[in-house]
Amino acid sequence: MNGATGYNDAAMLELVIFDADGVLFDSTESNTAYYNAIFARIGEPPMTPIEEKAGVFMSAPQVFELRAAGDQQRIAQMREVARAMDATPFFKLLRPVPGLRPFLLEIKRRYRIGLATNRSATIPAIIDFLDLTGIFDAIASVRDRVKPKPAPDILELCLKRACIAPENAVYVGDSETDRIASDAARLHFVGVGTRVEHHNLISRLGELPEALQRLSR
Repeated sequence: MNGATGYNDAAMLELVIFDADGVLFDSTESNTAYYNAIFARIGEPPMTPIEEKAGVFMSAPQVFELRAAGDQQRIAQMREVARAMDATPFFKLLRPVPGLRPFLLEIKRRYRIGLATNRSATIPAIIDFLDLTGIFDAIASVRDRVKPKPAPDILELCLKRACIAPENAVYVGDSETDRIASDAARLHFVGVGTRVEHHNLISRLGELPEALQRLSR
């Protein structure tokens, strides 16, 4: 798919791995409210527009590091508040893709599906909240104590859990962070939306089945 990576375009796709934020649901409002609540408790100002955008694809530790600019005391305060805060009230601000569960079940008729995300402790609760329990064949996240994207570790762990070779898998993401991680893990890639540049780009998730068919030719 990408000549720079050297893998076989004709390899049969067996596994479709999804990012969470920005792909399965719009989390901008939810994440912004969550981080602003943390910041408010330690006297920090609300997120800037740049931080709001970063909050969609960065892990919480990455967001804290971005805000604190290396100040370890401030980072420690943010982490302490985050550990004590219940994130579930912010789930009501998530905007999932309409008909998400039946859409994923339809994809699952042809492929195994995975989830690889920079989210951490909230993943089990979000899966339950979105009625996606039992959907994914493999899940990997920062909760597994691996490096967040753009490092390839989360994707590699998801592949390992699914027992699938990278040339037989595709990652569906919405950011340059996702693309970089996918390239590093040597997966095929499909970009969603306007935050990522790639030759395999779709404007919305509903276009994914056709994109997968093109990859499988």
